Amino acid sequence: MSLLFYLESCEEIHTEIHKLARVINVSNQNLPHPFLGVTFNFQNLIFMKYLSILLVALAACTAPKEKKYIGSVERLDPALDQLIAPETQPEIIGEGFEWSEGPVWVESEKMLLFSDVPKNIIYKWTEEKGVEPFLTPSGYTSTVPRGGEPGSNGLTLNNEGQLVICQHGDRRIALLVSSYKDPKPEFKTLADNYQGKKINSPNDVVGDKKGNLFFTDPPYGLLKHENDSSKETPFQGVYKVKPDGTVILLVDSLTRPNGIALSPDQQTLYIANSDKPIAKWYSFHIAGDSLTDAKIFFATNYMEGELGAPDGMRVDKSGNLFASGPGGIWIFDPSGKVLGKIKLPEATANCAFSADGKTLFLTSDMYLLKMALK
Repeated sequence: MSLLFYLESCEEIHTEIHKLARVINVSNQNLPHPFLGVTFNFQNLIFMKYLSILLVALAACTAPKEKKYIGSVERLDPALDQLIAPETQPEIIGEGFEWSEGPVWVESEKMLLFSDVPKNIIYKWTEEKGVEPFLTPSGYTSTVPRGGEPGSNGLTLNNEGQLVICQHGDRRIALLVSSYKDPKPEFKTLADNYQGKKINSPNDVVGDKKGNLFFTDPPYGLLKHENDSSKETPFQGVYKVKPDGTVILLVDSLTRPNGIALSPDQQTLYIANSDKPIAKWYSFHIAGDSLTDAKIFFATNYMEGELGAPDGMRVDKSGNLFASGPGGIWIFDPSGKVLGKIKLPEATANCAFSADGKTLFLTSDMYLLKMALK
């Protein structure tokens, strides 16, 4: 068996080399390694062999990894050049997920959080360590086994920087009570019913500066979707949760409300409808506790061979909408004009900006991606 069998990371290899350095500094002493049961000194061939293996492993850790890219940018209007440089491609920074969703950037921790909905896990990504598990269970806390998509979906931060989670399996909007440094599945329910009826399976959520939350509630987290016997509301709603916990129904007429986003002035609410046969994005004017001036912001036919549907979306500081849809991410200006697309071979669920708006993170089926913006 390899002497490195118990070392699991580059950080542990660094630590091991420092341990051996301390052995070297003690002259003419035979010191036992605490795990291997081998006594090391300068004349010990096993010691020299072990050190050489460590150095080779360290070289592998420090060698730059080859970056992998996927997809392309389709420019449909010259204005896109103000947002994305020509020839920019999304970079793969994580892979192997079952269905990645709900990314949100946490600036205080310099990390991205995102969901794997079927796996009931929230992962984190950092520049230093890449992808690591962050929280499990993330959306279904019962011990009774179930299939489908039980985990967390959309994520956002409240005005205090705390994590707000759409939980499919537990059928609620929840606040993570534990800290980012020591995450535990400890939650506070923010909304789980409307007029005493259990909501379906919250999908995506966004908050405003006043502390209100807006969320969509399609049936995707129910085992049999709209035909599930546990479904209590006769519609797929869009709701507002006020700071005092009051839940208000805003829309009950959309067949599959999904992604949701606010304009920079917080006067317009965008809602994606992921049903077929037409891909549609809607806009509404926010008038207190109701929505007015409902419009189809954009509609398009599904094209053969394009995967995905209107799903998660984000609005940049200039009001441009980055919206997942058929074939990848659609980029609209505030008037609804299509500036271009980030074309991807897999269905793309959602996206998020870094704090400075210079990086776009994308969840695309089994992939986590990032790409540079201007």
